Amino acid sequence: MTAQLLSTLPNKTELKILPRHVAVIMDGNGRWAKAKGLPRIEGHRRGANTLKETLRYCKDLGIETLTAYAFSTENWGRPHTEVSFLMALFEKLLRKELKEMHQEGVRINFIGDLTILPQSLQREMQHSMEVTKNNNNVHFNVAINYGSRHEMVKACRAISEKVRQGKLDPETIDEDTISNYLYTAASPDPDLLIRTSGEMRLSNFLLWQLAYTEIYVTDIFWPDFDRQQFDRALRAYQKRDRRYGKVL
Repeated sequence: MTAQLLSTLPNKTELKILPRHVAVIMDGNGRWAKAKGLPRIEGHRRGANTLKETLRYCKDLGIETLTAYAFSTENWGRPHTEVSFLMALFEKLLRKELKEMHQEGVRINFIGDLTILPQSLQREMQHSMEVTKNNNNVHFNVAINYGSRHEMVKACRAISEKVRQGKLDPETIDEDTISNYLYTAASPDPDLLIRTSGEMRLSNFLLWQLAYTEIYVTDIFWPDFDRQQFDRALRAYQKRDRRYGKVL
């Protein structure tokens, strides 16, 4: 941990209570661009750079997992030109950034229904996951064509099929069983959810996994969510009393 990183947090002791897993709803790219008189796509391009810096900062601080809500199942309702740009941007970024992320020890995982994405993008995703599968500096989940309700329906169907086949006793189904059938089975539940642009809703994101997650909302648009803003979120997290329904 460098002196520069230490100086961004209140004191060294608080480094011990950083979240293991941070989830982010990266809201406000379009509004950021509009406020600056730029096309919406410029907001998405700038937002991608912010995500890259956020991932690197998580690695530097020792935060084990970052999960980013990149494209929801509802986002297909956006203008066709914007959706097409986003699909192309995802693919371009994977090709451009994979080598550097691999060198920095990032393990990439894509969550969501990937089957309807462009074939070329699916190939880049599979390639990036294969290349980085043994890395362990930071686990990077990217939610694309992701919807939490769809995820839970999919899990219920899979569990039901196991029961139908006689491979699973219904009496043994518990919370861990369901968690193991979700896209995020390989990750612990998030400790901290950050949502930018001031919106006060979950937007169908990790509904099961966020049951006891601390939520931090800021009015800052995602492209302006820099390390200083991240530090503010971490300070707020460190002040929370996480009781999980108990009296401590």
